[in-house]
Amino acid sequence: MQIGQIGWTGKSGWDQAPGFSAVADLVLVFADDVFFQTGDCYTQLRGMFPQAIIAGCSSSGSVKGVEISDGNVVATIVKLEHSRVRLATIDIEPGKNSRDLGRSLMAELGAPDLRHVFVLSDGLQVNGSELAQGLNQAGIPVTGGLAGDGTRFEKTWVMANAPATAGHLAALGFYGEVTIKSGCLAGWDEFGAERVVTKSVGNVVYEIDGEPALELYKKYLGEQAGELPASGLRFPLSIQANKAEKAVIRTLLAVDEAAHSLTFAGDVPQGHLCKLMRTNLDSLIDSAGLAAEAAQPSSKGATGLCLVVSCVGRRLVMGQLTEEELEIVQENLGDATAITGFYSYGELAPFSDIVQCQLHNQTMTLTTIYE
Repeated sequence: MQIGQIGWTGKSGWDQAPGFSAVADLVLVFADDVFFQTGDCYTQLRGMFPQAIIAGCSSSGSVKGVEISDGNVVATIVKLEHSRVRLATIDIEPGKNSRDLGRSLMAELGAPDLRHVFVLSDGLQVNGSELAQGLNQAGIPVTGGLAGDGTRFEKTWVMANAPATAGHLAALGFYGEVTIKSGCLAGWDEFGAERVVTKSVGNVVYEIDGEPALELYKKYLGEQAGELPASGLRFPLSIQANKAEKAVIRTLLAVDEAAHSLTFAGDVPQGHLCKLMRTNLDSLIDSAGLAAEAAQPSSKGATGLCLVVSCVGRRLVMGQLTEEELEIVQENLGDATAITGFYSYGELAPFSDIVQCQLHNQTMTLTTIYE
């Protein structure tokens, strides 16, 4: 496997492409800049990488090595030696639910030697929980994430062998002699009593333990309740179907004072157990290291690629410390592993000991690829 990385800025254009660009198999592109949305961006990439699958999405921060950047474009170029990659794409259409979108993508990629699928989805027009359910139907490990739009939450874009568009999903299937692992950890601290979601519809929660959900949140947040929903980023919700299941995290997006309800970034099913969570910066950084340990290659010093999908909420909470979670990932994986990825509106990954992919929020997820 050969890997190169370049960037684009409005001031200087593209960096020089690596020598193997003409025969590259895959180019992954992440950006928080309007240039990514233009036809020129794709046309220039296609000119540099004529044979490659070109796929990527808009971000809430783009990752190149241990650096996070905004207002630019980051491209990672890959030449595979013992495996191959295929692309499947689908548009969001009226009447087609997110579960069906996931099923369709997996059906298009199906083959006996399919090892892993990495998904890039529009971040605002899909139900990420349902998408994960559809992706799981094929029984193949899946990771990926929902595209970001900085902190604007207005429109997200996916590029898939064509200029970037909104309302689009792309899936990369990896086949043959390739080893792909994933790591998924959050690092938030639970606090308070375990409760039950007693009334919810999709991602909107109306009652917890029979009480108005918004009032419960305000009670726990104290002085920070006046800053809702922004302060809710520091207090996500842990949910699980039962004590035998692992908990996933949901980020608070909005509050409705009239309905006394809370809107989260993923489904919160009625009847699920839940606990409030709070920020522990040291634990957030440590969790990134533990995710990297789970995704480490079997042989030290192997050349490979690590795809990071972490949450915009983590970035907002961690602030200037955010790059420390990338540094600990690099430290664990070693310098021979190149890192790219993006800060997202939702992360798709299984827990390390479970094949089934789930939608996560406020979580560091890693996908490592080695031949």
